[in-house]
Amino acid sequence: MRPITMPYVQVLVTVSAVTSATAAEPLTRVPVPEDATTNVDSGRETRIRRTIRMKLALIGFGQAGGKIVDEFIEYDRATDGGFVTGTVAVNSASVDLRGLEHVPEDRRVLIGQSRVKGHGVGADNELGAEIAEADVGEIQSTLDEIPVHEIDAFLVVAGMGGGTGSGGAPVLAKHLKRLYTAPVFGLGVLPGTDEGGIYTLNAARSFRTFVREVDNLLVFDNDSWRQTGESVGGGYDRINEEIVERFGMLFAAGEVGAGDAVGESVVDSSEIINTLSGGGVSTVGYATESVETQKGGLLSRFLGGGDDVDEMAATNRITSLVRKATLGRLTLPCDASSAERALVVTGGPPSHLNRKGIERGRSWLEEETGSMEVRGGDFPDPSGEEVEATVLLSGVSEVPRIKQLQQVAIEAQETTEEIQRRSQDELADLVDTGEELETLF
Repeated sequence: MRPITMPYVQVLVTVSAVTSATAAEPLTRVPVPEDATTNVDSGRETRIRRTIRMKLALIGFGQAGGKIVDEFIEYDRATDGGFVTGTVAVNSASVDLRGLEHVPEDRRVLIGQSRVKGHGVGADNELGAEIAEADVGEIQSTLDEIPVHEIDAFLVVAGMGGGTGSGGAPVLAKHLKRLYTAPVFGLGVLPGTDEGGIYTLNAARSFRTFVREVDNLLVFDNDSWRQTGESVGGGYDRINEEIVERFGMLFAAGEVGAGDAVGESVVDSSEIINTLSGGGVSTVGYATESVETQKGGLLSRFLGGGDDVDEMAATNRITSLVRKATLGRLTLPCDASSAERALVVTGGPPSHLNRKGIERGRSWLEEETGSMEVRGGDFPDPSGEEVEATVLLSGVSEVPRIKQLQQVAIEAQETTEEIQRRSQDELADLVDTGEELETLF
């Protein structure tokens, strides 16, 4: 028979004789029953913190969207993230659906069969939008298999430079918002500037539509993450891993299992949703630093100790990581001061996380963004060997890459229209015989 294991949770003790708390005290863990909430004993109030992990229904639209959702499933299983509640992949190309490894086969939806016969839309995002609109009922039938009453939000994932995802993702987002009360977020991937004018034009048009139809659009810019000398296939695979790692860390924040330490201020799904609420565009930054940890025995773990950590060094490390995450390489480069809202999550071994560092990091982010809506918390990982900071900047408006994308798209659209006019004139000249020949009909 398997032994019964009681979950470990953080216990915060308030004693009337104590007038100030020590910021760098290590997290204390004691085993308590599942239903324990509050206990008052000899003037001591014991408060037990609960955590609520984010639950998402992921919908990958198009080739890029399907591959990213496939990667999310693998990441969620490997890290025991627990944020993936259900998945669906939608495409107009049957070969792309067959290439997925983790999305269940009964959750793969082939749309537009009567028009494109399973061969895709050829980067025509207007056609992608049309077939998505026509077959949205078929997509909905598959979504009905997901327990949507258990989810916190939908996440529609798509590459914005292609045809099916670029055109279809905004259509599906609009449908979901009309049908459900849960927030509908988008995750859009911008194509590289070297991928061609048609993909830039698609991305610019899709961006304008997608951001209007979702509650918030999380963006990843391929241009900022390309590496010199990388093959096309290898580059996309690595970029997909980067996408999933960064956004996966955000969505998995707050998940605490039996035996885990609970943080001073755990980030749960409501805080992520509130940071994303209000619409607009969001970007994520991430920074990490390895630390030396000492794996203690049972008594050490019970008391929450095991590491002799310098308080000042821990505080400075957390503050520095928050700065690096904010000012370093974001999923979409932007001016952080233009963010309307922000969220910072620090994670790592409990002994390396202290309240002073977390509060200083959050205060710095408030000053940097000029926003009063800056949420923060920690995500203790007793088995971790790194301290990490994840920063979500929401409602950003100063984004040079988007301005560049739009300008290039306008130029591409003007060039395309000019080429079409010239082509029509040249064809007319080619077939003109001065009325010396008559057409058949």
